[in-house]
Amino acid sequence: MTSADTVVQAKQSLAARIAARAGGGVMRVVLILIGLFWLMPTVGLLLSSLRDPSEVAVSGWWKVFTDPGQLTFSAYDDLLSNQQITDSLWTTLAITIPATVLVVVLGALAGYAFAWMDFPGRDWWFLVVVGLLVVPVQVALIPVAKLFGEIGIFQTTTGVVLFHTAFGLPFAIFLLRNFFAEIPRELLEAARLDGAGELRLFVRVVMPLGGPAIASLGIFQFLWVWNDMLIALIFADSGNPPITVALQQQVRQFGNNIDILGPGAFISMVIPLAVFFAFQRQFVAGVMAGAVK
Repeated sequence: MTSADTVVQAKQSLAARIAARAGGGVMRVVLILIGLFWLMPTVGLLLSSLRDPSEVAVSGWWKVFTDPGQLTFSAYDDLLSNQQITDSLWTTLAITIPATVLVVVLGALAGYAFAWMDFPGRDWWFLVVVGLLVVPVQVALIPVAKLFGEIGIFQTTTGVVLFHTAFGLPFAIFLLRNFFAEIPRELLEAARLDGAGELRLFVRVVMPLGGPAIASLGIFQFLWVWNDMLIALIFADSGNPPITVALQQQVRQFGNNIDILGPGAFISMVIPLAVFFAFQRQFVAGVMAGAVK
């Protein structure tokens, strides 16, 4: 071994030691700092919603740390007494839950069919589904609005649910079909030999194995529908809109109505966060399963 090789090996070992140390405590500190940075807007919104509107107008939310006595839940009392905001929360749930469940169930059924069932034109129909992924929502706003108006579901909760379901299905089918296709064929054939039909095979074998991917899809769909404003602004009932539109109406009508906007915006933000953290293990498992495959 030459002296140059010895120097290179020493440099590599030094780099390896630095990388190993960086991957330990230093990396954890960096990740914690990044997490705190991303959580800062949420914490600021929470603390602002717990302050008196007069205090919010003259100082920042960080003043709470020097004067904790200014924290109060009166803004949340005002929120619960605002009929429009509370009704909008129930409307948002009435839209988000059915739109999420329908996309997950129909997407799983269609994904299984495209992955493991033979029917005429299967590959061509799947190409159509893939093509629908690139269709922007804005293109369908006017035609769908006319169609919903003709059948009497324009500006109704049903119309919003159907719109979200229709535009969520292509991605759901594409995602779950690719995940289900990686299930070992031998496992499915063994279940068929035991007398399992397609429905039983789907419920007893495919669904449990596809749990991580289904959970990931459910999280994405829930967040997309809950935070949507464009579809809700056009297709939802203007007299009983979802929370995103209701908060926007509050801004338009009462620009300084911070005692309603602060807690309303925080509740609108914290519910999707709670859903994500509740299913984070399944979400990570789905991402890791897709990476391994």
